[in-house]
Amino acid sequence: MKARTVGRHLREGVKSLGRNGWMTFASVSAVTITLLLVGVFLILMLNLNNFASSVEDDVEIRVHIDLAAKQADKDALRAKLEALPKVSTVQYSSKDEELKSLIKSLGEEGQAFKLFEQQNPLNDVFVVKTKNPQDTIAVAKQIEKFPYAAKVKYGEKQVQKLFKIVNVSRNIGLALIIGLVFTAMFLISNTIKITIVARRTEIEIMRLVGATNSFIRWPFFLEGLFLGILGSIIPIAVIIGSYSYLFDNVETKLDGSFFELMPTFPLTIQVSILLVIIGACIGMWGSMISMRKFLQK
Repeated sequence: MKARTVGRHLREGVKSLGRNGWMTFASVSAVTITLLLVGVFLILMLNLNNFASSVEDDVEIRVHIDLAAKQADKDALRAKLEALPKVSTVQYSSKDEELKSLIKSLGEEGQAFKLFEQQNPLNDVFVVKTKNPQDTIAVAKQIEKFPYAAKVKYGEKQVQKLFKIVNVSRNIGLALIIGLVFTAMFLISNTIKITIVARRTEIEIMRLVGATNSFIRWPFFLEGLFLGILGSIIPIAVIIGSYSYLFDNVETKLDGSFFELMPTFPLTIQVSILLVIIGACIGMWGSMISMRKFLQK
């Protein structure tokens, strides 16, 4: 395509936005509202995903070593643990370290356990973490069969519930975002379709003088692109401003708690870029669908 033709299509696309003021406003409003909802859900889902990932990273398997195990037996067990393909790290914790950790976790009540420092009844422990937290249960079942693995603890019921909640929340969030995007595509395609119907005489004249479908389609294609980009401006501004305010005023209150917000940057920049891309794709897709149906008549 020649540069002059591209320039002509760009001018026509921009002129069309002003020529069809109310239609442009309706299209931009539809994209704006939808992208605002998509942006909110993206921010929410990314924070939930970050929270879920941090919780999953804390999931570990504690392999209590048999009290009868000698050093050679412990070394052999460690080698078998490290040889498992789904295992990322294996750390050794002596029974003295386990007792200190227990006393510290119980606070003042833990002082009573200092009586066991001379005759420590606890087991030495291997702390195992998997490459993928979702593999924790399967790996734990394997370890239970290993010699000198007296007890394998990983909070079976809690871990299963955690993974189930994480997977459900991720799937629901993804389904909502996809649903909103398709809703926006439907709205903008119908709005552009109305614009095309209103300009059908102009399009018919262009076809009569020999204009190809591609030549007719390009200005509308670019118009849809511009509509999508314009519709992303307000959601981006609202999301950056709102999230910055939320982070500055809420993060300090959440400091040290179980849930932490992701930093404003680069999160909002990443979401903003994604919204521009989604908006542009929605606009172009809506325009293509509408024009294809019209030009086939």
